[in-house]
Amino acid sequence: MTTALVLVGAYLIGSVPFGYWAVLALKGEDVRAAGSGSIGTTNVWRNYGRRYGIPVVLLDIAKGFVPAFIGTIVVDELVGALAGGLAMLGHWRPLFLGFRKGGKAVATAAGTFFGIATLLGLIALGLWLTTFLVTRYASVASMVVAVALPFVALALGEPWPVLVFASAAGFAVLLLHRPNLARLRAGTESRFRLRRA
Repeated sequence: MTTALVLVGAYLIGSVPFGYWAVLALKGEDVRAAGSGSIGTTNVWRNYGRRYGIPVVLLDIAKGFVPAFIGTIVVDELVGALAGGLAMLGHWRPLFLGFRKGGKAVATAAGTFFGIATLLGLIALGLWLTTFLVTRYASVASMVVAVALPFVALALGEPWPVLVFASAAGFAVLLLHRPNLARLRAGTESRFRLRRA
């Protein structure tokens, strides 16, 4: 029963569309009509500035961290990893938006790593920031971390649930970034600008 509650709760938490609700409440606009159409951090920040982007990224990270941490502490690392995966699923196809397009779940995946393997989460964050600062492509930073993290988890000797989650989450992130990869190849992917507003 405890495991079921954690997993159902994880999907419901992941389904909370913070980016969509924040922009709708404060600007009266639908973020899905702007930019890439995603409700995630990058699209919110790119189109509405850091005033919106910072709270959204923190909340999207929390969506992964809270269920993963609770699952790990209350049950075990496998349930923590499954909870993180379901939070990512909720972010991608949120119940509260009728299972329509959500976000790419990068921040939610990061939160999951902090919940089940803190060191791995810190390494992921450092690698993402370094790649982003060098390239100014959020998509490239996300894909680099997606590819690298399973190998880092293996090198650190992380338990198998963490390794499997790193591999599955990385694969999912790469799949969701296929349009970005196509734009990168075509030279049309936009570099990220840190708006002050």
